[in-house]
Amino acid sequence: MEMTELRQAIEKQLPLTIGETIHLAEQYSARVTDVVLLESELRLGLGREEILKGVMAEYAHNLKALDIGLKDGESILLGTVASQMAQSGKHCFKDPFLENALLYTLAAQVGNHCIGLRPCAGTGDSCPYAGFVKAMMTEGVDETTVAEIAALILKIGSIFRVGKVTTGCNMEGFGAGAASVAAATVALEGGTPEQMEKAMVLAMSPTIAVPCTPRVLVPALCTTHVGGAILIGMYAARLCMIVDMTVNVPIDVMIAMASEVHVLSAKYCVPSVVDFMEPFFKRKPNVETLVSDEVKAAEDQKIHDTLEKARQIAKDLAKGTKPILNTFGDAVVGGSSQAVGSPTNAARIAHELIQNKGAIKKIRIELYPELFARRAINIPGVLMGAVFGCGTGDYEMYKKSVDQVKAMGIQVDIAEGQEYGIQKISIEAENGSCMVDTLNRGGGRLVLRNASPSLEEARAAAERLGIVLVEAGPAH
Repeated sequence: MEMTELRQAIEKQLPLTIGETIHLAEQYSARVTDVVLLESELRLGLGREEILKGVMAEYAHNLKALDIGLKDGESILLGTVASQMAQSGKHCFKDPFLENALLYTLAAQVGNHCIGLRPCAGTGDSCPYAGFVKAMMTEGVDETTVAEIAALILKIGSIFRVGKVTTGCNMEGFGAGAASVAAATVALEGGTPEQMEKAMVLAMSPTIAVPCTPRVLVPALCTTHVGGAILIGMYAARLCMIVDMTVNVPIDVMIAMASEVHVLSAKYCVPSVVDFMEPFFKRKPNVETLVSDEVKAAEDQKIHDTLEKARQIAKDLAKGTKPILNTFGDAVVGGSSQAVGSPTNAARIAHELIQNKGAIKKIRIELYPELFARRAINIPGVLMGAVFGCGTGDYEMYKKSVDQVKAMGIQVDIAEGQEYGIQKISIEAENGSCMVDTLNRGGGRLVLRNASPSLEEARAAAERLGIVLVEAGPAH
């Protein structure tokens, strides 16, 4: 009866999002794979056994490519790394399943350059899909379970296939792969639908906006993208099955965000990637004979200029460092040196400027949109810095600063500023006022732009407090 009701519920919502798939499994105490297969039965008009056979047929070519890569296949970008790894008898990890999944994913990459792969979102995510399925087969997982989990992977991949509209590993080998592997691992190891959703969200998080092209033309770089999908996906899944952790972002929100950022990454990130990576593109000698000497000379000059630019940037970064015994900043509570440490340090400077001017009556905090959205973690820090002069590592005061400020009757205004990076702290006291106008930087650092009573006093306060000031420029 319950499966009949589930089928009816699915039919009303066709086609299902990933979130809907998981929530229906929760609602009807079913496996997520059951929901995927019932949806397929309704959309295809086929029985379950026929669908499972069809699922494995979908993977057949890619598994063949994997076997070629594993045996003796050679890739223009990867050489024979998969067969080398297989024949070496050495391992990256002690977990046999993880080791096999990584090896087979690598083999699928090599096989892609031999006979091609059937793409899902692209050929990138087809690598970890095939790798994970092959690992299950090698592990001796029964055929039905292999096919069911392979179907789950295809369901998730189908969403990414629609969402991937331009270049970007974020919606392909890394992003789609990590999400699918997370879900597949939870399904394989007997986790719950809730754990599966959490795992997918965690697995996707580090993949958002990661570009691909044209690194795909540079030897070796893609191995850690598609292999990373296996690592991150399995880690997220096992973590969520071991610990009870709050993950409050729904998977559909994560996928929607990924699809939007995917387009922005291609537009704004890829051009820089092209600039720095083009000198390292793999080229075929027989193709290069078709290119004029003038074009090749221009490319050589561009390569020279790019390498010089990179060298200079690297040198500038090195010049900004301190000796290794002075590298870590002060401890920062709240989980982020950028979102908490930097605005708290701005507030600490303001506290120094308001000294000896009587009781504090009002504090105004202006934060740029990202910090404003993260006010749950930075406002306690700002208040403990501005009112009590506490350092960024004072976790006891961090816990109680908001309540204490309220009990003191201090008016607090929190405003969302529109200027990128702004974190401006203004304090009014009985006998005077002060203002500190800064820009946010990571590591608890900040750009001190203006202050009252004077910028000089603010700089002196920062020096006394050991707060690192940096020059205005691109945020790093």
